[in-house]
Amino acid sequence: MRNIGRFHAVMLAAGALWCAGCSQEKKVPIKETVEEAPSTPTLLTAVGMGDPKAEKQLLNGFYAIEANSWRWTAKDFSVVLRPPVGSAAQGAVLDLGISVPGGVIQKLHNVALSATINGTALPPETYSKEGQAEYKRDLAPNLLNGDSVRIDFHLDKAMPPANGDMRQLGVIARSVALEAK
Repeated sequence: MRNIGRFHAVMLAAGALWCAGCSQEKKVPIKETVEEAPSTPTLLTAVGMGDPKAEKQLLNGFYAIEANSWRWTAKDFSVVLRPPVGSAAQGAVLDLGISVPGGVIQKLHNVALSATINGTALPPETYSKEGQAEYKRDLAPNLLNGDSVRIDFHLDKAMPPANGDMRQLGVIARSVALEAK
């Protein structure tokens, strides 16, 4: 019992010394949070699908980079972009660079692509030939307010998973951008 009493006495003394040190004001430099890590990563107005740094702006429906330059999309896919300077007053142009593979045309005959920006639907475009194409739409200034714009794309149909590939394949995306008018 005497050893337990001594142990408690030592612990009380240690605690008292520690608390005495607590009452002294310590000068510890405080770093700004912004210097350590920006709270919001800088968004780009244009994204190349072969750029691994662009991954943070590809919200969903994009598969891994292929051939260091492009990605397959699913039937539904979304991105977030920074509006160009002045676009809240002048508008901008949405430009999605795609390729429509021959296999998609052979199997589906054509695909219609549409987009929605902040709940506003943009007119669809139908692609019935294989090869490179663009989905370009003029955007009104009221769609481009704020620091970022979410763009949701939709294909009316896509190729189902097949031959051990579990992906739903839509079109090949090469780039997406909001361009100043």
